[in-house]
Amino acid sequence: MCSKALRGLREIRVRLSLTGLIATMIALIFASTARADPEDIAAASRSVVRVVVFPASGGDTPIGHGSGIVVAPDKVLTNAHVVSEEEYDGAIRIVIVPSDGGEAIAAEVMDRSPRNDLALIALNDGKRLTPATFFSGPVGDGADVFAIGYPGGVDIAQGLNMADVLRPQTPVKTRGNISGGRSAKDFETLLHTAAIGGGNSGGPLVDGCGRVLGVNSFGSLSDGSDAEFFFAVAQREAAAFLRKNGVAFRSVDSECLSRAEMSRAEAERAAAEAARIAEENRLTEAARSKSFGEARRLAEYDIIESRDNLSMLTVVLIFLALGAAGTSWQLLERERRDQAKLAGGAAAALVIAALLTWYARPSFSEVDELTKARLTDIEDPAAPAKVAQEGKLTCVIDRSRSRITVSDTADVPFEWAANGCVNGRTQYAEDGDRWVRTFVPNNEAQVSIISFQPGSSTYRIERHLLGSEAMQKARDARNQYDVKSCSADSAMLEKVASMNAAVRQLLPQQPNELLVFNCS
Repeated sequence: MCSKALRGLREIRVRLSLTGLIATMIALIFASTARADPEDIAAASRSVVRVVVFPASGGDTPIGHGSGIVVAPDKVLTNAHVVSEEEYDGAIRIVIVPSDGGEAIAAEVMDRSPRNDLALIALNDGKRLTPATFFSGPVGDGADVFAIGYPGGVDIAQGLNMADVLRPQTPVKTRGNISGGRSAKDFETLLHTAAIGGGNSGGPLVDGCGRVLGVNSFGSLSDGSDAEFFFAVAQREAAAFLRKNGVAFRSVDSECLSRAEMSRAEAERAAAEAARIAEENRLTEAARSKSFGEARRLAEYDIIESRDNLSMLTVVLIFLALGAAGTSWQLLERERRDQAKLAGGAAAALVIAALLTWYARPSFSEVDELTKARLTDIEDPAAPAKVAQEGKLTCVIDRSRSRITVSDTADVPFEWAANGCVNGRTQYAEDGDRWVRTFVPNNEAQVSIISFQPGSSTYRIERHLLGSEAMQKARDARNQYDVKSCSADSAMLEKVASMNAAVRQLLPQQPNELLVFNCS
């Protein structure tokens, strides 16, 4: 860079207070003890940019810089005072420097609201960045918060020159706590202790899940003996300003749960579900054992009764045969031969009947077969498993099992086929008791692992928010496989499974967001 640019940077540095520098460095030391998930704060940093203001003429010497929040792919929210020169020189030049991946982008001011210190900047040349997500729920006193931005004090400490400032850099994160909703005279603010310095203006104040709570604006004055406090324009002020300008921004209202809390809750739920299933299986087995015992007892009783009845009938038939034989003998003595033959035939028939009856008695070896026959008439006490039917389903978010950080939670229409084809066009691969598909979009900085469990009709989205380098690796892994349509062919199913595995091994162990839906 030319010497003129370096002189301009030194002029900016002089304006930064020593108190701000010290506060920023102290905050950096204590930031390592934050209870938030570092991956969530890193994901939020993707949507933070540096805003550099140049005069309409005068070369490459900036007249100011601050931070900004990407609120739409082509829109950036910042403080009005960061671009205040625009009020006096409508031809100022604004450059947006992304935190990750891309080069500096020319931009222009769309709207300013000095009353609540907000401004909206539009990117030129069709450039697109990753939008942040706002938190619209209540913010409690004492909540952990993080300020993300580009404090000039850190630039000074690192000895950055103008070329460095215009290159993508990871923003600085400082930790603090909400100290109250102490509003300024003209607009609603959040009072907090996450240190900010010159250059942080316009950057976000986020919660432990990386959702934007407000836009950092100014701090209290200190003579070195008092504690410093800082103010962020409240989310409600920012939301109203964005709506006025027709910006459709992301917003969620779900409580911020750490991934450790979510994993613990899910593990406890899984353990409780396993215990419930084990108890149901025990009761079912006990019921089946009882049913089997009762069926066997009745089978044995039936056999014994049948044997007794047939034995008695055999005795009766024998006595009748003896009687018929005696009658035949008497008829022969009287020389009534024809009648004697009939009586003798009857006696023989009765003997044969007695023998057949005797051998017709059921054997005790038939107890098992008769027991099975009786069991088929007894209703199975086991409750039928909940299995998703093929066809169109509606999936509704289960907030108790979800960690919602960036996404809409509207109902999801879902068409399921038993071969793993979803919505008639996307093939999932079987993985244990669920079907899985990994999605790596070209135009979004996130990877989603989506699964469906037919046995419980549960639909899950595990979303990983990645930087540009990690996203490119995931896209390269995805591009190795051609899995664009539904097919039950084993080769296609193997391709889907291989793609899932290839992308999955590039991802962090835990997702930034977990959405669980119940489908019916």
